[in-house]
Amino acid sequence: MDGLEKRLRESLQSKLSVGLSLTILGVALIAGILAFFLAHHEAEELQDDVLRQLASVIVRQHLALATPPVGELGNEEVRDRENRVFVQLLAGSSSIPSGVSADLPLALPADLVDGLQTVSIGHERYRVLVRALDRGDRLAVAQETAVRDEISRGGALLTLTPFLILVPILLLVVAAMVRKIFRPLAALAHEIDQRHEDELHPIAPGTLPNEIRPFVLAINRLLRRVETSMDAQRRFVGDAAHELRSPLTALSLQAERLAAAEMSLNAQERLKTLRQGIERGAALLDQLLALARAQASANTSQSKLSVQVVYRRVLEDLMPLAEMKAIDIGVVCAADAELVVNDFDLMTLVKNLVGNAIRYTPAGGRVDLSVLATAAATTLVIEDSGPGIPDAERERVFDPFYRVLGSNEIGSGLGLSIVRAIAVRVGATLALGFANQQSCSGLRVTVTFPAVEKRCCE
Repeated sequence: MDGLEKRLRESLQSKLSVGLSLTILGVALIAGILAFFLAHHEAEELQDDVLRQLASVIVRQHLALATPPVGELGNEEVRDRENRVFVQLLAGSSSIPSGVSADLPLALPADLVDGLQTVSIGHERYRVLVRALDRGDRLAVAQETAVRDEISRGGALLTLTPFLILVPILLLVVAAMVRKIFRPLAALAHEIDQRHEDELHPIAPGTLPNEIRPFVLAINRLLRRVETSMDAQRRFVGDAAHELRSPLTALSLQAERLAAAEMSLNAQERLKTLRQGIERGAALLDQLLALARAQASANTSQSKLSVQVVYRRVLEDLMPLAEMKAIDIGVVCAADAELVVNDFDLMTLVKNLVGNAIRYTPAGGRVDLSVLATAAATTLVIEDSGPGIPDAERERVFDPFYRVLGSNEIGSGLGLSIVRAIAVRVGATLALGFANQQSCSGLRVTVTFPAVEKRCCE
């Protein structure tokens, strides 16, 4: 019950559906009650008219009334109870001088007034029409009220049949109409929910109702303001990185000149530490520039690139780093595929992934590169024999400057952020997993590009 009340408070669709349904049920109930009583009353009036018409026929045709034996009359009543009507002269007429005759079908009192009335005889109630005849006799036409009520109720209940059939159908139609009205809103919510945080393009009003359009336009204006703010932040990061490169380059040159001078061993160790810090600062600036470019929304030129060629170029750049740690690195498959992407984007993406794999793989480990090509997609696969990334950390490692706890490797924490930004922009899907599922070790990174061309090479 609490869940239903909460849903009614928070859901406009539920409020509208329940409100319309209750309104329809209320109106149908009132209309059904009125129809039932009106039909019941109309049936009783019709039955009274039958008594009047029967009396009029007897009077106009001067029909003689014969008194049948009680036994025969009883058998006839049993056979056709619903159509049973009693016709007799009241006591005091010429053929019935006084009192109440035992031969008459009903023991009606002689003092009944003319017209319609309800009379109780024993345990039964009768609707009786009394009418005076020309010769002074008084005619009584009677019918059991129980039979009349049964017929009236049956006719009245038949009038409720359309309500019983049409009201459920109307409720289903209303529910379907409400769902159809809110379907564009549900589709819009799904579309917005599936967006990446960097996708700030305006929402297309499409088939949205006019009442929702001002809200959508307000969201679009907010998205434009957010995009403007994010662009300003990216420009600031890029400009700051550019401005800092010159001082760091000057510091690096000064450190190199200083290294040529004579100094004590202690000073040389400190200078070495200083030069390493300058190198890390320069690498961080390069990563910041790469991240700013990867997050930029401007269209970049695209060309058809061979994955194997990109792999070889990346390995040429990073092979010295792998050799320093005696890591076995290479491409483990001969299959190739072609991707239509920006050259810098694909090189940056693969280089960051391979660089991370080398950095976190222990000495003497292994880094494998491969490509899986199908008619629907091309998947780049980079696997290493390092510690891997736990399931709980796999979403956070894409955040800028975030690094897995317990890692002793030196890095900026921007590599996977750059990779994700590029993947989102080019429409690729990025996934992390264990290279060795049994020991839950090693990292397997897959980048899937949909709808690509492929070719095979030996």
